Amino acid sequence: MNPVQAAVTVALGTIQTGQDHEGMMTRVNLDQARKALDNERTALVRQLKELGADERGELTGEMEFEDAFADAGAATAERNETLTIIENLKTELDDIDAALVQLAEGTYGICVDCGEPIPVARLEFRPNSVRCVSCKASVS
Repeated sequence: MNPVQAAVTVALGTIQTGQDHEGMMTRVNLDQARKALDNERTALVRQLKELGADERGELTGEMEFEDAFADAGAATAERNETLTIIENLKTELDDIDAALVQLAEGTYGICVDCGEPIPVARLEFRPNSVRCVSCKASVS
């Protein structure tokens, strides 16, 4: 698909992202992708707030672990686990934000590393994908 076709396809609300097993062009509905991304973003922000962090992953106050822990070591372990969860949620939120930027720029469904189309099945399963499977494996 040339850039003009891509622009027209994006303007129509779908994006062609390769061929299916029968060689037919497949499409991702951009409105559905945006809705899925927005819903997941809302859920992640809620989880971050429940853990005492903001959208940037920054703690909003003192983390409290009540008196359920018999010693400081157990409290430290729990605190470290919570910080790891916050970091993972923030990474997921960053991925969603990057996919939303791609939607806004008209490049959704195109791998940020190699420039190849991301398969529809990947985008449907993981709408926040900004890399194809090969490039994601290289980065991880």
